[in-house]
Amino acid sequence: MPTRILAVDDSTVNLTLVSQTLTQAGYQVFTAKSGPEALKRVDEVKPELVILDVMMPEMDGYEVCRQLRQKPATARLPVMMLTAQDTLAEKIKGYEAGADEYVIKPFDPVELQMRIKVLLKRLGAEEPKPDTTTVKAKTIAVFSLRGGVGVSTLAANLAVGLTQLWASPAVLVDLVFTAGQVALMLNLTPRITWSDLAQRPLEEIDADLINQVLLRHPSTVRILAAPRRAEQSELLTPDRVSNILTLLSASYHYLVLDLPHDFSDTTLAGLDRADDIIIVLAPELASVMAASSALEVLQSLGYPKTKIRLALNYTFERHALAREAIESALRQPMNILIPFASDVVIPAINNGNPAVLDKPNSEIGALFEDLAFFTSKEEHRNQRPATPSQAWLRAFNRFQQRQKK
Repeated sequence: MPTRILAVDDSTVNLTLVSQTLTQAGYQVFTAKSGPEALKRVDEVKPELVILDVMMPEMDGYEVCRQLRQKPATARLPVMMLTAQDTLAEKIKGYEAGADEYVIKPFDPVELQMRIKVLLKRLGAEEPKPDTTTVKAKTIAVFSLRGGVGVSTLAANLAVGLTQLWASPAVLVDLVFTAGQVALMLNLTPRITWSDLAQRPLEEIDADLINQVLLRHPSTVRILAAPRRAEQSELLTPDRVSNILTLLSASYHYLVLDLPHDFSDTTLAGLDRADDIIIVLAPELASVMAASSALEVLQSLGYPKTKIRLALNYTFERHALAREAIESALRQPMNILIPFASDVVIPAINNGNPAVLDKPNSEIGALFEDLAFFTSKEEHRNQRPATPSQAWLRAFNRFQQRQKK
């Protein structure tokens, strides 16, 4: 059966052009000329993709998209914005409303067809399902009291690296409820987020419901995205967070937590679940002081030293504090050294394509892959997979080469 697409535009000329382009490509096309009509048609024809014009009378495309995202039946429906609005601000507005793709008019028919094909494949392809046998996830929390030191970058690469190594989805959990950007770093629109779990009674939340709220990345990593707006996080209590992490832990082998730069109650709920806590710092004084404060608080709260590792991230090229001086000040060695690599890391952030996935053979891509390997469960590290992944083969070969030196 042909894929059903709903095209929405108040211009008859534009609507005809889109319809002809998609019909020729083999799609079944339905149309609407206003926002209210579009919402009605969605209920009637159950499309598999909606293409929205932005500038429409009565209700613009952003509002249509927002209303679709608020309804459980259409919260995950792929939405493409097709508009002449070509500014970065307008694109951001579209993504914040929940759009998955943004195409500028006038469009090339072949490009439109390919964008639709890729979008449908990315959001609707058959993916590996979580392990339904009883498992106990290893949970890794990535944390810093200072922003801008690379916590989200490390968390995203670690989650993707674990997924690639063991050919089994890891879950990347964004606990930065006020301004989390994990979904953006993986080029995903947070159509469904923590906020979809916020208003449900705790007794109604089970593993199946949580799995429906996870975003899917082409690498198969799962993402529990931060709410799109800060006020949506008000109902996310520590008990709720802990309960959801417990349920996730029983379905997946690995959870990676991207934590905020504080010791709030929800942050502590994440830290309490963690098997490993990676504190990230940059080689500058304020960052070292923040790391020192974090270590003191963790010690006072009774977190074992054996759980805590320090990651020194060289976020700038020159004038860094000496590693030895930092270790002396913190009275603890650096366990992880991340080299300066702005030529790889910055494009990876801007393009939403983590280095461990896009450039696994680069120095920093290999480092993230190796870190994922050595952070893995002991039973995984100690046994060769029946069918090793390419990521596992790369990491294992590097390990053997180091052993020979």
